[in-house]
Amino acid sequence: MDTRTAPPRTAAPEAPDPMRIERLCIERGLKMTGQRRLIARVLSEAVDHPDVEELYRRALALDARVSIATVYRTVRLLEEKGILERHDFGGGRARYEATDHGHHYHLIDVDSGKVIEFADAQHEALAEAIAERLGFKLIGHRLELFGRRAETGPASSARRSKVRRGEDPA
Repeated sequence: MDTRTAPPRTAAPEAPDPMRIERLCIERGLKMTGQRRLIARVLSEAVDHPDVEELYRRALALDARVSIATVYRTVRLLEEKGILERHDFGGGRARYEATDHGHHYHLIDVDSGKVIEFADAQHEALAEAIAERLGFKLIGHRLELFGRRAETGPASSARRSKVRRGEDPA
């Protein structure tokens, strides 16, 4: 298949490994307390990009003894150790995902806050070509798109046609 013309595809959903982040912590020499294990498990099982408040709610549902301060400290430590990646998708709250999640991009629905992960070979090739043209070897990049669902139906089709013809769509 010619990847230059391949359409973007969403990343395939994978079954979460509840031990993934704990293993990364151990590999990086972190001491694993009971509450850190719990937070690591909650993060490992997340299929979304939770913020600290959401992580706390999920951890609290599993252990009433966990504190919000412990969740904040643990998330900060995991971010410092390169285990978690921090994202700013708008809305005033940092959201997190594991750094070993594979290369992908994010499309954020500004109305719902939903984050859609996708991979795109065309973007990869373009990013590498731009870096090369400017005399660099690409070592990493990030893409976050913010959008709103396109309107569908006859009324929106008529508006798009008017815009294409240069008419006032109202």
